[in-house]
Amino acid sequence: MLLPLLLCLLLCLLLLPLAVLWRRWPSQDARLSWLVHLQHRVAWGALCWAAAWQRKSLVQSTLHAGQSQQRALRRCLQGAQSPHCPLRGSTDIGVFQNHLPLTKASQLQEEESGVQLLPPISNQYRGEVSLQATLLGLAALKKTCPEVLAPGGTARVTPSSPWPHPLPWPWHALGQLGPAGAKDPRALLLEALRSPGLRALEAGTAVELLDVFLGLEADGEELAEALAAGNPGASLPRRAAELREALEQGPRGLALRLWPKLQVVVTLDAGGQAEAVAALGALWCQGLAFFSPAYAASGGAVGLSLWPEQPHGLYLLPPGGPFIELLPLKEGTREEAAPTVLLAEAQKGKEYELVLTNHTSLTRCRLGDVVQVVGAYNQCPVVRFICRLGQTLSVRGEDTGEDVFSEALGRAVGQWPGARLLDHGCVESSILDSSEGSAPHYEVFVALKGLRNLSEENRDKLDHCLQEASARYKSLRFRGSVGPARVHLVGWGAFRELRAALAACPSAPFPPEMPRVLKHRHLAQYLQRRVVS
Repeated sequence: MLLPLLLCLLLCLLLLPLAVLWRRWPSQDARLSWLVHLQHRVAWGALCWAAAWQRKSLVQSTLHAGQSQQRALRRCLQGAQSPHCPLRGSTDIGVFQNHLPLTKASQLQEEESGVQLLPPISNQYRGEVSLQATLLGLAALKKTCPEVLAPGGTARVTPSSPWPHPLPWPWHALGQLGPAGAKDPRALLLEALRSPGLRALEAGTAVELLDVFLGLEADGEELAEALAAGNPGASLPRRAAELREALEQGPRGLALRLWPKLQVVVTLDAGGQAEAVAALGALWCQGLAFFSPAYAASGGAVGLSLWPEQPHGLYLLPPGGPFIELLPLKEGTREEAAPTVLLAEAQKGKEYELVLTNHTSLTRCRLGDVVQVVGAYNQCPVVRFICRLGQTLSVRGEDTGEDVFSEALGRAVGQWPGARLLDHGCVESSILDSSEGSAPHYEVFVALKGLRNLSEENRDKLDHCLQEASARYKSLRFRGSVGPARVHLVGWGAFRELRAALAACPSAPFPPEMPRVLKHRHLAQYLQRRVVS
């Protein structure tokens, strides 16, 4: 309530001088320009106040992480829907952990759709952490790149926003072009293309932004014609010519050619985004910084990004939102090593699996997201995300993890001349019934930039890299128990269709976590139908 009251008081104090100044202004354009800048100053002042309050709250909660998590558990138990919940009268964390068993995300999987149905973060806790991530992220971004939030300095090019929590008036004035809530991707992209002075480019996720740039290349002439026809004046036809010229020079550095003042790309981080970030940074967004205000899992923000100047992918696990536990994992095996620990008990250098408790059903769910502690903020861990345990390949019990496979694939693609990896997906051969007459193996589907056909020599390099990365896989290959990985090149749009199918599920969270291992035939067939080599 304090923030709306503060805004109302501020506006009341401005009304009298505004009325006097309004009558003195010489033209309508000057008045409108002045109003835009005034609204921006009010919005930024309110944001600074709200962010400072959130920062103070975060500092206090992280200084006393144990007490903060105790309060989070109390709210979680009080919010339990079951009136006969045996833990309602207890806030002892030991009793809570002993009474409620851990549940794996795979146990909550919907077999028909193939989408993991994790227990969602409650609206209350999602709102708290998401608002905190948004306000602190905007303030941190403003501090690092002061001109980003200037009027007209930011454009969003996807219907979804990277900011976890929508901000009401007056924060709509903070720089973003285009109408709030716009859903047409083409209209959003055209609005951004009309503005050569952009400082920041926003997209819901990195994979969505990758789709935008691939679509821009594919439909460049059509977009240039739409730009030229959008205004009878000289500026937009000139802008259309600039677009054609920028596209003719290829993908590398395209963003800076279109928007020379661009400083940062803002997307929301989640599982399966690393390859898109790497491809964007190497090609279209070369030379630009990337920033994510949060790490999202289970349909909500679980990690806060407070340091835009630091390497991409470091997040603080806050103690005051949803109740988070950390499950220690055995080094080298990623198997459960000990009971869960609280945030203040996390050790630097160790790997843990995130465990999230949903107050609606009191489910202690192992999310499958593996993090490594790289530092601390007061008593809370700063982590980087390593992999997802649910994205493991195993045709003979070898358990090739997401990080191991991605590293091997990256090394193999690095040996394919001119190729840049955009996306990939894997299927165990039994899913597609493709191992008849041969040993079980991996079916690997890749989307590439710069390579239209795969030679047999190139395909074989992935299997060699997998053997170098995994001693268990190498042993099975030597004995003939596992066949060589089969690599297929898919056309542009294949993974976009797959993501659309996943997002169409009513229970799918945002951002959708892009799976790397497909467990269902109908999902794998989206890629199989688009094989070009």
